[in-house]
Amino acid sequence: MIKTAAARPLVIVAAFGASLLVGLIVMLSAFGGMRSVATPAAIGGPFQLTDQSGDTVTEKDLQGRPTLIFFGFTHCPDICPTSLFEISEVLRAMGEDADRVNAYFISVDPDRDTASAMKDYLSSFDPHLKGLTGDPAAVQKVLTEYRVYAKKVPLKDGDYTMDHTALIYLMDRDGRFVAPFNVNRKPEEAAADLKRYL
Repeated sequence: MIKTAAARPLVIVAAFGASLLVGLIVMLSAFGGMRSVATPAAIGGPFQLTDQSGDTVTEKDLQGRPTLIFFGFTHCPDICPTSLFEISEVLRAMGEDADRVNAYFISVDPDRDTASAMKDYLSSFDPHLKGLTGDPAAVQKVLTEYRVYAKKVPLKDGDYTMDHTALIYLMDRDGRFVAPFNVNRKPEEAAADLKRYL
């Protein structure tokens, strides 16, 4: 009886702790605290856009190859050219394997980013990069599916710039979102990482 009496407070404490844990899990679930910010199922979907050569590109073109996707615009002063340069360096470091990867630059500014504007802009980067654009409705659809933030910001001279999400999306061979792709490392390291998805 002494052992049982001595153990009773421990049992009570353990039960109380377990009930607190269960309550916390229930609360987090109720308020969405346990859901991941971006699950693979939450990013991506069907789309139809046009590349810089005038060819149609859809979500089916993602099949069979890993894909890097960056959303931006040709009038972007800094983030976009830097990111596209970094992607170009990764593709260069991949050598012949770059032919087995999709790399897309999708415009968030369809009013200015025509196919010809994209073609001129991308001439400064790796030739594997394809620029995708379309009418505003088609672009908005892909922005929504990929959870991309994009907003026009008026400038004093009457022109505008774009605030936008600046992630590089990595999609697997089945067109499913894997994770943001890190280019802030040596191109050879990033290339070796990307080759794992071939």
